[in-house]
Amino acid sequence: MTSAFLITAFATLFVVIDPPGLVPLFIALTQGMDNEHRRRMARRACIIAFVLLTMFGLMGEALLGFIGISMPAFRIAGGILLFLTALDMLFERRTQRREGQHPDPDHDPSVFPLATPLIAGPGAIATMILLVGQSGPGWIGTAAVLGLLLAMIFATYLFFLAAPVLERLLGRTGTVVITRLLGMLLAALSVQFVIDGVRGTGLIG
Repeated sequence: MTSAFLITAFATLFVVIDPPGLVPLFIALTQGMDNEHRRRMARRACIIAFVLLTMFGLMGEALLGFIGISMPAFRIAGGILLFLTALDMLFERRTQRREGQHPDPDHDPSVFPLATPLIAGPGAIATMILLVGQSGPGWIGTAAVLGLLLAMIFATYLFFLAAPVLERLLGRTGTVVITRLLGMLLAALSVQFVIDGVRGTGLIG
Protein backbone atom coordinates (compact mmCIF):
# COMPACT_ATOMS: atom_id res chain seq x y z
CA MET A 1 0.00 0.00 0.00
CA THR A 2 1.47 3.33 -1.09
CA SER A 3 0.62 6.98 -0.62
CA ALA A 4 -0.50 7.06 -4.25
CA PHE A 5 -3.06 4.36 -3.47
CA LEU A 6 -4.37 6.34 -0.48
CA ILE A 7 -4.71 9.49 -2.58
CA THR A 8 -6.50 7.55 -5.31
CA ALA A 9 -8.77 5.88 -2.76
CA PHE A 10 -9.66 9.22 -1.16
CA ALA A 11 -10.42 10.81 -4.54
CA THR A 12 -12.50 7.82 -5.60
CA LEU A 13 -14.59 7.86 -2.42
CA PHE A 14 -15.10 11.62 -2.71
CA VAL A 15 -16.32 11.34 -6.30
CA VAL A 16 -18.56 8.34 -5.64
CA ILE A 17 -20.15 9.61 -2.40
CA ASP A 18 -20.09 13.27 -3.57
CA PRO A 19 -20.76 15.11 -0.26
CA PRO A 20 -21.38 18.54 -1.88
CA GLY A 21 -23.81 17.02 -4.37
CA LEU A 22 -25.83 15.45 -1.56
CA VAL A 23 -26.57 18.78 0.15
CA PRO A 24 -29.42 19.91 -2.16
CA LEU A 25 -30.96 16.44 -1.88
CA PHE A 26 -30.67 16.62 1.90
CA ILE A 27 -32.44 20.00 1.85
CA ALA A 28 -35.24 18.65 -0.33
CA LEU A 29 -35.74 15.50 1.76
CA THR A 30 -35.74 17.34 5.11
CA GLN A 31 -37.83 20.32 4.06
CA GLY A 32 -40.06 21.51 6.90
CA MET A 33 -37.79 20.17 9.67
CA ASP A 34 -36.16 22.38 12.27
CA ASN A 35 -32.37 22.49 12.54
CA GLU A 36 -32.18 20.06 15.49
CA HIS A 37 -34.29 17.49 13.66
CA ARG A 38 -32.13 17.90 10.58
CA ARG A 39 -28.97 17.35 12.60
CA ARG A 40 -30.42 14.12 13.97
CA MET A 41 -31.34 12.97 10.47
CA ALA A 42 -27.85 13.83 9.19
CA ARG A 43 -26.12 12.08 12.09
CA ARG A 44 -28.25 8.94 11.81
CA ALA A 45 -27.88 8.74 8.02
CA CYS A 46 -24.09 9.10 8.19
CA ILE A 47 -23.71 6.50 10.95
CA ILE A 48 -25.88 3.98 9.13
CA ALA A 49 -24.07 4.62 5.84
CA PHE A 50 -20.68 4.14 7.53
CA VAL A 51 -21.78 0.84 9.09
CA LEU A 52 -23.17 -0.42 5.79
CA LEU A 53 -20.10 0.54 3.77
CA THR A 54 -17.75 -0.91 6.41
CA MET A 55 -19.70 -4.16 6.44
CA PHE A 56 -19.59 -4.48 2.67
CA GLY A 57 -15.94 -3.45 2.57
CA LEU A 58 -14.97 -6.15 5.05
CA MET A 59 -17.18 -8.95 3.78
CA GLY A 60 -17.51 -7.86 0.18
CA GLU A 61 -19.45 -9.77 -2.40
CA ALA A 62 -19.44 -12.83 -0.12
CA LEU A 63 -22.19 -11.19 1.92
CA LEU A 64 -24.39 -10.64 -1.11
CA GLY A 65 -23.52 -14.08 -2.46
CA PHE A 66 -24.47 -15.68 0.85
CA ILE A 67 -28.03 -14.43 0.50
CA GLY A 68 -28.05 -15.02 -3.25
CA ILE A 69 -27.89 -11.41 -4.44
CA SER A 70 -25.55 -10.29 -7.20
CA MET A 71 -24.18 -6.76 -7.55
CA PRO A 72 -26.20 -6.21 -10.77
CA ALA A 73 -29.39 -7.17 -8.90
CA PHE A 74 -28.42 -4.81 -6.08
CA ARG A 75 -27.93 -1.98 -8.57
CA ILE A 76 -31.32 -2.63 -10.19
CA ALA A 77 -33.10 -2.70 -6.81
CA GLY A 78 -31.36 0.50 -5.70
CA GLY A 79 -32.33 2.18 -8.95
CA ILE A 80 -36.00 1.26 -8.57
CA LEU A 81 -36.11 2.53 -4.97
CA LEU A 82 -34.35 5.73 -5.96
CA PHE A 83 -36.87 6.25 -8.78
CA LEU A 84 -39.74 6.11 -6.26
CA THR A 85 -38.01 8.82 -4.22
CA ALA A 86 -37.60 10.93 -7.37
CA LEU A 87 -41.33 10.62 -8.10
CA ASP A 88 -42.12 11.81 -4.59
CA MET A 89 -39.85 14.83 -5.01
CA LEU A 90 -41.46 15.67 -8.34
CA PHE A 91 -45.15 15.19 -7.50
CA GLU A 92 -45.87 14.70 -3.78
CA ARG A 93 -45.56 18.29 -2.62
CA ARG A 94 -47.52 19.52 -5.62
CA THR A 95 -50.36 17.14 -4.63
CA GLN A 96 -50.19 18.33 -1.02
CA ARG A 97 -50.54 21.97 -2.05
CA ARG A 98 -53.45 21.18 -4.38
CA GLU A 99 -55.30 19.34 -1.60
CA GLY A 100 -54.52 21.96 1.04
CA GLN A 101 -52.26 19.60 2.99
CA HIS A 102 -48.79 20.20 4.42
CA PRO A 103 -45.65 18.08 4.40
CA ASP A 104 -45.11 15.94 7.50
CA PRO A 105 -42.09 17.37 9.38
CA ASP A 106 -41.77 14.12 11.37
CA HIS A 107 -40.99 11.83 8.45
CA ASP A 108 -37.63 10.08 8.67
CA PRO A 109 -35.57 9.91 5.47
CA SER A 110 -32.35 9.06 7.32
CA VAL A 111 -32.30 5.32 6.54
CA PHE A 112 -33.94 5.56 3.11
CA PRO A 113 -33.06 7.28 0.91
CA LEU A 114 -30.25 9.23 2.67
CA ALA A 115 -28.14 6.44 4.19
CA THR A 116 -28.92 4.11 1.31
CA PRO A 117 -28.92 4.40 -1.62
CA LEU A 118 -27.76 8.06 -1.70
CA ILE A 119 -24.67 7.83 0.55
CA ALA A 120 -24.12 4.07 0.65
CA GLY A 121 -25.33 3.36 -2.85
CA PRO A 122 -24.35 0.56 -5.23
CA GLY A 123 -21.43 2.62 -6.53
CA ALA A 124 -20.06 3.32 -3.05
CA ILE A 125 -20.52 -0.32 -2.02
CA ALA A 126 -18.73 -1.59 -5.13
CA THR A 127 -15.97 0.98 -4.53
CA MET A 128 -15.42 -0.20 -0.95
CA ILE A 129 -15.26 -3.83 -2.07
CA LEU A 130 -12.70 -2.89 -4.72
CA LEU A 131 -10.55 -0.65 -2.50
CA VAL A 132 -10.36 -3.16 0.37
CA GLY A 133 -9.46 -5.85 -2.15
CA GLN A 134 -6.64 -3.68 -3.53
CA SER A 135 -5.31 -2.58 -0.11
CA GLY A 136 -3.08 -5.64 0.20
CA PRO A 137 -2.87 -8.46 2.75
CA GLY A 138 -3.23 -7.82 6.46
CA TRP A 139 -5.29 -5.31 8.39
CA ILE A 140 -3.13 -2.22 7.88
CA GLY A 141 -4.38 -1.51 4.38
CA THR A 142 -7.96 -2.33 5.30
CA ALA A 143 -7.77 -0.04 8.34
CA ALA A 144 -6.40 2.76 6.14
CA VAL A 145 -9.29 2.41 3.68
CA LEU A 146 -11.81 2.40 6.54
CA GLY A 147 -10.12 5.51 7.96
CA LEU A 148 -10.55 7.27 4.62
CA LEU A 149 -14.18 6.18 4.56
CA LEU A 150 -14.71 7.59 8.06
CA ALA A 151 -13.17 10.91 6.97
CA MET A 152 -15.45 11.01 3.92
CA ILE A 153 -18.58 10.26 5.97
CA PHE A 154 -17.60 12.97 8.46
CA ALA A 155 -17.14 15.41 5.56
CA THR A 156 -20.63 14.47 4.35
CA TYR A 157 -22.01 15.18 7.82
CA LEU A 158 -20.35 18.62 7.84
CA PHE A 159 -21.87 19.41 4.44
CA PHE A 160 -25.29 18.38 5.77
CA LEU A 161 -24.86 20.73 8.75
CA ALA A 162 -24.27 23.57 6.29
CA ALA A 163 -27.59 22.84 4.52
CA PRO A 164 -29.63 25.52 6.39
CA VAL A 165 -27.25 28.23 5.19
CA LEU A 166 -27.66 27.12 1.58
CA GLU A 167 -31.42 26.89 2.03
CA ARG A 168 -31.58 30.48 3.28
CA LEU A 169 -29.56 31.62 0.28
CA LEU A 170 -31.90 29.83 -2.12
CA GLY A 171 -35.13 30.99 -0.46
CA ARG A 172 -38.45 29.15 -0.67
CA THR A 173 -38.89 29.53 -4.43
CA GLY A 174 -35.31 28.51 -5.12
CA THR A 175 -35.66 25.45 -2.89
CA VAL A 176 -38.84 24.34 -4.70
CA VAL A 177 -37.19 24.80 -8.09
CA ILE A 178 -34.07 22.90 -6.98
CA THR A 179 -36.25 20.11 -5.53
CA ARG A 180 -38.05 19.65 -8.86
CA LEU A 181 -34.81 19.77 -10.84
CA LEU A 182 -33.13 17.28 -8.51
CA GLY A 183 -36.17 15.04 -8.74
CA MET A 184 -35.67 14.88 -12.51
CA LEU A 185 -31.93 14.27 -12.14
CA LEU A 186 -32.54 11.64 -9.47
CA ALA A 187 -34.99 9.88 -11.77
CA ALA A 188 -32.35 9.84 -14.51
CA LEU A 189 -29.72 8.57 -12.06
CA SER A 190 -32.03 5.79 -10.89
CA VAL A 191 -32.63 4.70 -14.49
CA GLN A 192 -28.86 4.67 -15.02
CA PHE A 193 -28.52 2.39 -11.97
CA VAL A 194 -31.02 -0.01 -13.54
CA ILE A 195 -29.27 0.12 -16.93
CA ASP A 196 -25.88 -0.57 -15.29
CA GLY A 197 -27.41 -3.45 -13.37
CA VAL A 198 -28.98 -4.98 -16.46
CA ARG A 199 -25.71 -4.50 -18.34
CA GLY A 200 -23.91 -6.28 -15.51
CA THR A 201 -26.13 -9.32 -16.03
CA GLY A 202 -24.94 -9.55 -19.63
CA LEU A 203 -28.41 -9.12 -21.07
CA ILE A 204 -27.35 -5.98 -22.93
CA GLY A 205 -23.96 -4.90 -24.20
